This record gives sequence, C-alpha cells and structure tokens, in this order.
Amino acid sequence: MVYQGPERRHHRVFVTNNTEYHFRDDVCVAVRDCRKGTWQTRHSAIGAKLMGGIAVTPQGSWKVSFGSVDVGQKLCFGNDILTTPVHSILRPGRDTVESYPIAASA
Repeated sequence: MVYQGPERRHHRVFVTNNTEYHFRDDVCVAVRDCRKGTWQTRHSAIGAKLMGGIAVTPQGSWKVSFGSVDVGQKLCFGNDILTTPVHSILRPGRDTVESYPIAASA
C-alpha cells in the first residue's frame, strides 16, 4: 500500500549545473558546490525564501510558477536571486541533512 496523504517531508534539493540548493519547506538552509562537494556558508540564497520558478517558453514568453518549481525552471528567491535552470529535484538523505553547516540548521 502506498501512502496517499499530504506530503510530510520537509527537505528537498534543487540541483542546477553547478549548485545544489537545499531547502526546509520554502527556505534555503544550505548551498553546496556540485563540483567540489563543499558547503558554501556565505551564499546569499541561504536564509532566503523561495518565491517560485520561472522559465522562458519556446514561444518566448515567461512561465512563472508561484510557490513551486519544476525541472527546467530557474529558482526565484525573495531577495532578487535567480539561478540557472534546475535539472533535478531530489530528497536529501538524513546524513546529508545532518551535515548541513551549523548556521543552516538554526
């Protein structure tokens, strides 16, 4: 039997070409460099709220999703940060969540 109730997990990761953005609910709590595997403790996205996703359609118009992000869209934060397009959305393992820098878990 598969659980069909409301989503109970709080953590997710949006992966772009160079960066992983780790979220708890709609707030970025950690950022990791994909190539080096190191946490970026001074990234301006940390602590910022995710507003949604934005992408250019093949027709040249903008597709905006408030409150959600799909693969192919850019993350749009409340503090004027716009990332490169997201190529995957993952759930971090418990060990990853526990490895977040101390400031991120506060």
